[in-house]
Amino acid sequence: MVDRVRFLLDEDDIPTTWYNLAADLPPLHPPLNPATGRPVTRDEMAATMPEPVIEQELSTEREWEIPEPVRQIYAQWRPSPLHRARRLEAELGTPARIYYKYEGVAPTGSHKPNTAVAQVYYNKLAGKRGLVTETGAGQWGSATAQSAAMFGMSAKVYMVKVSFTQKPYRRSLMETFGTVCVPSPSVETAAGRAVLAEDPECPGSLGIATSEALEAASTDDSLGYVLGSAANHVLGHQTIIGLEAIRQFELADDYPDIVIGCAGGGSNLAGLSFPFLGQKLRGGQDVRLIAAEPAACPTLTRGTVAYDYADKAGLTPLFRMHTLGHGFVPPTFHAGGLRAHGMGQLVSRAVEDGHMEATAVTQRRCFDGAVLFARTEGILPAPESTHAIRVAIDEAMRCREEGRQQTILFGLSGHGHFDLTAYERYFAGELDDTVLDDETIAAAKATIPEQVWDVEEPAA
Repeated sequence: MVDRVRFLLDEDDIPTTWYNLAADLPPLHPPLNPATGRPVTRDEMAATMPEPVIEQELSTEREWEIPEPVRQIYAQWRPSPLHRARRLEAELGTPARIYYKYEGVAPTGSHKPNTAVAQVYYNKLAGKRGLVTETGAGQWGSATAQSAAMFGMSAKVYMVKVSFTQKPYRRSLMETFGTVCVPSPSVETAAGRAVLAEDPECPGSLGIATSEALEAASTDDSLGYVLGSAANHVLGHQTIIGLEAIRQFELADDYPDIVIGCAGGGSNLAGLSFPFLGQKLRGGQDVRLIAAEPAACPTLTRGTVAYDYADKAGLTPLFRMHTLGHGFVPPTFHAGGLRAHGMGQLVSRAVEDGHMEATAVTQRRCFDGAVLFARTEGILPAPESTHAIRVAIDEAMRCREEGRQQTILFGLSGHGHFDLTAYERYFAGELDDTVLDDETIAAAKATIPEQVWDVEEPAA
């Protein structure tokens, strides 16, 4: 009998609801209007969000219904498979059982369509004709482009300039779906022009691209703004990953001791881990959650918990989160989807309250793990996913050294077919291991607003 390596659900098993971790945590600190220092109102949120999204962003309900048109599109690739990495286990000689939830089966190759389809659907219902957004490595831009095409809407994506150059095929994919892709910072917006005036060679950042997208959306009422990470509603949409994984572990007659996700703004990490954390908080089985982030953008491990903007120009509300400072411009490492100065509030709260730990890993070690994974499991990982792979391998090796048999689950958030230039540089020995010095971190943190707002602790 062949040992099972895939644990599959049927189309009928696609969850009918998303999970909201806010229902099982103490109340979050509210986003603030920087002009008044008061919590952002629903009317203010309506400038960038349709009503159903506002409801989800503010919700403390445990479950949100997934609209049937969204589930119908999900059915093109969901439920995504859960694999046991038996060949990797054998290569490592570990007693650990290693599983990965593979999101690269989505049409654009990553987990991002899980929220893109939902947000585009809600904007379509709100009467928007087009969409505008930002993207780091291009996974979110690709997901927005595909979703917009499926709902008959136009889209424009401001793509971080270094990724625009490093990942031309992501750009081509967006253009295939009919989306306009603009390298950021650009001369199209006041925010972009201000950055270029200060640094004409600026490689861009997600914060800068966000400023440009928000500015573009604010000038045209027919455009809806969508975002790919950090926000409560985005993290909620992604929990379909972990909800499926829980059902699949029932098929495997197993349960993870450790759950690992790569961490940028938090969507992939939250999507996989939050349903497991929710079960634990409600009296279920214990589980250790690990956020794996790049040493070149160490938001959770070296950032500060403070109120800060989510974008470079200060167009967003202020969010209480782990942040390196909204002026932070990350090095040009290849995991473009993890170049975020700020973390999602729910992920930050989970780390702050001790429910999740964080670790930072360097680029070459991540690619070492990715190549080992590809050669044993046959899947080329996205650069972002390599961070989770690296930490999973390290944990499996620790199990071998200590003689412990544990079950490890990590999120393989996407494939690396559009990232072969990164692998080419790895094999040529050209990838560096940027670790930020204290002076760089301090300079970035100096951009965090100094004003201390007198905000009452949220009522329990």
